[in-house]
Amino acid sequence: QECEYMNGLVYEMVRGLRELQLGFKGELTMSEVMEDLADCLFSEKLPKWWVKLGFASTRPLKSWRVNLQERCVQLDDWINDPLNIPKVVDIAMLFNPQSFLTAIKQLCCQNQGLELDKLQVYTDVTKKEPKQVDAHSKEGAFCSGMYLEGARWDSVSNSLEDSRPKEMFTP
Repeated sequence: QECEYMNGLVYEMVRGLRELQLGFKGELTMSEVMEDLADCLFSEKLPKWWVKLGFASTRPLKSWRVNLQERCVQLDDWINDPLNIPKVVDIAMLFNPQSFLTAIKQLCCQNQGLELDKLQVYTDVTKKEPKQVDAHSKEGAFCSGMYLEGARWDSVSNSLEDSRPKEMFTP
């Protein structure tokens, strides 16, 4: 599902940019959609169609493109070994992180012979950076890319704390 979303977005980006290039060469008549794409690229904003097909973001175009490449790398790594969940999955880079988490729960239930509606989810916050994880999770998955809104994680006391003043989101 993630690959389908990514392929749809990348296909549309490539198609639109090729059309725009042909329009600049004079081989195609510039349409309103092509002009909108050119204006967005010139002003370094995300084209509306890419936002609709892509993922929610407030980033400028350049930063968004870098993030898109990072998302592609994560999917490519997964595609290279499709039978295994990656050691660490950055769920902030998924189009639909909820379906990934549901799939992990279903897999745990299958492996342990449990019923999905009776499964209890346990979250353990580790102090490891994603690159420090050297083995797959025994049960479930190691995830990164989670953010807190209106709170923060205190790694010293290993607990949830009130957010600091003027700090709305924390990684």
